[in-house]
Amino acid sequence: MARQDPPASCPCGSNRRYPDCCGRFHAGPQHLLAPDAEALMRSRYSAYVLGLTDYLLQTWHPSTRPNGLPADPAGLKWLGLSVRRHERLDDTHARVSFVARSRLDGRGRRMEETSRFVREGRRWYYVDACESTPS
Repeated sequence: MARQDPPASCPCGSNRRYPDCCGRFHAGPQHLLAPDAEALMRSRYSAYVLGLTDYLLQTWHPSTRPNGLPADPAGLKWLGLSVRRHERLDDTHARVSFVARSRLDGRGRRMEETSRFVREGRRWYYVDACESTPS
């Protein structure tokens, strides 16, 4: 995953400036904690766009976290994110359904996923995809 320079507007689709949106969660070892599962999911999407592998691994729950992440295929372009639903199940569990769009070799791709999140202490973590349909 190649690291990119941060853009002016946030890749997560919030229409906010990157430093005021996901950038505040990505900023160094003292980064702020995402206040809910949707904010964490958006910041993880932005981390994929920007190649922030360390952030992705730090926000992945230790019980399901891989040892590393494969590099994105050469030429992959992330196009956008649409959050469909954020469902807080209780104080420590949530689900977020979203569609992430990308383009590779001139072909559009969509990944629809419902992700599970858990909160431990004040920190939310991505656990896994409970439903996923890449196309």
